Amino acid sequence: MDVGSDQLPDDVVTLKAMVIAGREREARMQHLIDQMRRAQFGQRSEKLSPDQLALALDDLDVARAELLALGEQADDAAARTGSKRTRKTPNGERGSLPAHLPRIEIVIPPAETECPCCGGALHVIDEDRTNRLDTIPVPYRVVVTVRPKMACRTCSDGVFQAPAAKHVVPGGLPTEDLIADVVVRKYADHTPFYRQAQALRRYGIEIDRGTMCNWAGRSAAQLRRISDRMKNDLLSGPKVFVDGTTAKVLAPGTGKTKQGYLWAIASDNRPHGGTDPPAVVYTYMPGRGKVWANKLLGGFNGIVQCDGYISYKHLEAPNREGGPGTLAFCWAHIRRAFFDEAKKGNAPIADEALLRIAKLYAIEARIRGSRPERRRAARQAEATPLLESMKAWLEAMQPRLPKGSGTREAIGYALNHWRGLIRFLDDGRIELDNNTVERAIRPITLQRKNALFAGHDLGAENWACFASLIETCKLNGINPQAYLADVLAIIVLRNDEDPIDDLLPYNWVDSRIAAADPEIAKAA
Repeated sequence: MDVGSDQLPDDVVTLKAMVIAGREREARMQHLIDQMRRAQFGQRSEKLSPDQLALALDDLDVARAELLALGEQADDAAARTGSKRTRKTPNGERGSLPAHLPRIEIVIPPAETECPCCGGALHVIDEDRTNRLDTIPVPYRVVVTVRPKMACRTCSDGVFQAPAAKHVVPGGLPTEDLIADVVVRKYADHTPFYRQAQALRRYGIEIDRGTMCNWAGRSAAQLRRISDRMKNDLLSGPKVFVDGTTAKVLAPGTGKTKQGYLWAIASDNRPHGGTDPPAVVYTYMPGRGKVWANKLLGGFNGIVQCDGYISYKHLEAPNREGGPGTLAFCWAHIRRAFFDEAKKGNAPIADEALLRIAKLYAIEARIRGSRPERRRAARQAEATPLLESMKAWLEAMQPRLPKGSGTREAIGYALNHWRGLIRFLDDGRIELDNNTVERAIRPITLQRKNALFAGHDLGAENWACFASLIETCKLNGINPQAYLADVLAIIVLRNDEDPIDDLLPYNWVDSRIAAADPEIAKAA
């Protein structure tokens, strides 16, 4: 805390307290810095996992806020003694709040209502406004639906009553908004059902985990049509990204888990100026072999951006049903292999490989968002010579390294996949890496860490369905809770043969907002 001599208080007691407090804050901050250094740079046994490091960062930020608060208290003490201090607000302390949130204004008038000089009434000449984010402590309410029974006093032709509305859970407790909230909390915020049940008990609401599972299963039965349609849309396009990750599933009757896989198919054409909305669809399958990759992609014969996993290789077979596809491999995987060697130290060949790959990424950063034709031209002119030189250099370096060397294995992997790695040179729609779908895999890994395993194959399929809708909403800047609440209320009223184009996340317009604003409905 920097204080000028002209700002120090004259009171000795206050001055002494400020000095002691300052020393304590410096000691505590140094302790926090030492902790962070050990977490980041300590021996392997002392290093934290990414999740542990995130928790440590949270604790450090909380401690930092405490120190700032202590500093502000010292400022207040100095102000009471007459010294002049300028209070600094930490960066990020106040952010802009969304315009759609409701505002409640609280006006705090000054204690004086009359001028102390002349006794005249005071009037407003300016004002200071402060926005603070608030929440309603009890977010639950009961919706009471009344269907009056009507009859004529004169005639006896019967009783008239409106039919009961159709809901996802017929005659059940939850509204579609509550179901959406429960689903999003689990599959977007990674809060298991049993923890949600614990939170509800704080409000005196007893809903067990099994009941929430029933709600989710019934909503998945309605929503699966949408995720299936999204997958068909993706496989109707010219290019997809594909990747997969493990998903443990409880094996019935054994009390043990078996290994399953969640495969992701993604599309995002924004990097080459495309206007099609981004999307990702997940599919659960029991395995990751060639048969499952073929089942996943069906007869798709476009461009498949993927890693070099062997199960994808058959997609280029000339006699493949539906025709051969085109594989484009991932430079991020190549870079990662060299990076793992470089970080061990004393790996000049791996260091040089990383520098050469970095030049490719520099070109990509400059042409990102350009049309495919411009990207192809830039790559042909700039990246082709770099790759020709890189291949010759890799071939020269490989025999100089001992067998079993990690760097030699990285070179061998790159050379074995070279044809797919340079595919991007001839097509401006192809990306340099598979990061688009790898980013889509991260929420699945977070859910896996919190849920540990799915209870059944069908549960894993439901997981894939919800994740497809939620993550596609996020890619398109849509609130998944609002989307699911609205779509569940609509789709339950439709028959299986009714169209669902308007319910796809990238086509959706909130019916409740549209009903309130005709202009939105007209634009849709």
